[in-house]
Amino acid sequence: MQLRLAGITKESVVDGPGIRVVIYAQGCPHRCPGCQNPKTHDPSGGRLFCVDEVIQMVRRVPIAQGVTFSGGEPFVQAEAFAKLGHMLKSYGLDIITYTGYAWQDLVTSPSEAWHDLLSLSSLLIDGPFHENERDLSLAFRGSRNQRIIDVGASLQRNEPVVVSDRFDSRKKA
Repeated sequence: MQLRLAGITKESVVDGPGIRVVIYAQGCPHRCPGCQNPKTHDPSGGRLFCVDEVIQMVRRVPIAQGVTFSGGEPFVQAEAFAKLGHMLKSYGLDIITYTGYAWQDLVTSPSEAWHDLLSLSSLLIDGPFHENERDLSLAFRGSRNQRIIDVGASLQRNEPVVVSDRFDSRKKA
């Protein structure tokens, strides 16, 4: 199975807690004005990678504590990202997923691949970037409308469990 990616960052501390490998999906239907990754919008841009090739790249970063799926929009390639996520979790890595979709869009989608990718994620940063709500003081997100959601707790409660404050207070300390 292949993924169309804009790129991979091997060591990031700004895309989730700990040291993370960030995998940038290529293609984004949201095209948010002011997006920090506009080169990821074109669905035919980037380059194709085999899932196994991406796994090998991640495994070459022994200090990585987790992997972040960013974009672009990972849910556009949900089946391939879910396959990648299953493999990464088998190596003990946690998954954080960024999406321009809202939680409600994901949980009510008829797409099994969307549900699979969502369920693999420890945290979800949801919602489109809103340029008029840009806030650089927020942990792991660019605008105030975006939320950090604990996926496991949210699926159990059948409502989004927002944990943004936990990360924001750590950043200020």
